[in-house]
Amino acid sequence: MLSVRIRALLCLVVGGLLVAARPSFAQDISIASQPFTFAPVAYSTDKSSSPAGPTTMPIDACACGCGIFDVGTETMLPSGAGLMVYFEYAYQDQNINWSGVKPASSADNGDKNIRTSFFTPGVQYMFNKNWGIQAELPFAYRHFETTGIDNNIVDQDWTTIGDMRIEGIYDGFFPDQSAGITFGLKLPTGNFRHNDAAEDIDRDSEIGTGSTDVLLGGFYRNDLTRDGRFTWFAQLTVDIPQLTQDQYRPGVEADGAVGVYMNGINFGRVGVVPIAQVLDGLRGHDSGANAAYPVASGYERVLLSPGVEIHIHPVMIYADVELPVYAHVTGDQLVGSNLCKIIVSYMW
Repeated sequence: MLSVRIRALLCLVVGGLLVAARPSFAQDISIASQPFTFAPVAYSTDKSSSPAGPTTMPIDACACGCGIFDVGTETMLPSGAGLMVYFEYAYQDQNINWSGVKPASSADNGDKNIRTSFFTPGVQYMFNKNWGIQAELPFAYRHFETTGIDNNIVDQDWTTIGDMRIEGIYDGFFPDQSAGITFGLKLPTGNFRHNDAAEDIDRDSEIGTGSTDVLLGGFYRNDLTRDGRFTWFAQLTVDIPQLTQDQYRPGVEADGAVGVYMNGINFGRVGVVPIAQVLDGLRGHDSGANAAYPVASGYERVLLSPGVEIHIHPVMIYADVELPVYAHVTGDQLVGSNLCKIIVSYMW
């Protein structure tokens, strides 16, 4: 049984990576030993800004709506028939100009700051032990600062819905539901046309992408110890844009996570589950007349993510912070030093 599971996991991971490694990835980006939330801002030759800020490692750049890392946590993996509703909040502040693998002068990038709060309600329903569906419709508040046509700093604030994600779930490969796949679509419900009279906001800084994407993924989990005290899990998702609008095609994105969590910590009816993850994300360059490629499009990032789950059945609370340890971006892109996330879910 163990050898069969190992082969299944290897097929899942290798297959996902083959799908991710499509020609649309930038030639100077390669998969390293991988959240996932985020891509590039528009490039500018304006030199009027102040020198580069602190040398904090970035979490990611901002393209295609500066979305948060798309791989779910262990919290979101199905565990039997039933309904779960959840609400996720995430926040990131992208205020550091990054080029290649290190910080660069802010004068090299016309965009100066992007602060975003993401609010994502969702529902997951398992029709039976093996088949289910999950849907979520995010919305976001964004503050954006950039260099205007007169070299003055222009800022805008707006709130709008993002792109809906609908995915099917199958986890019937083994009786214990330890392996599964996800498949679905990201729909262009988000606003990708917000702008001012001078059109200071580029497509890669919009909250919506305007594209219809194919979503493919898989997950696996198994005990690390005989007593089940420690469990490890792995996840992979691939986002492949198919139908696009207004001469902008987001890059293909692959996000993966490997983590371990500890069971058995209880305080009365309250269960506490520490979680540690390594997250990896790879995004190819955008394309089209309204894309920032080749000067500021495409990235790779690796993050460490400590977190905790609190179980008070039927309520579960998950929180983590995602801390970058490596990032490589094409051109000059705004990045942030961390991402904070919290998920509250209720199960029936």
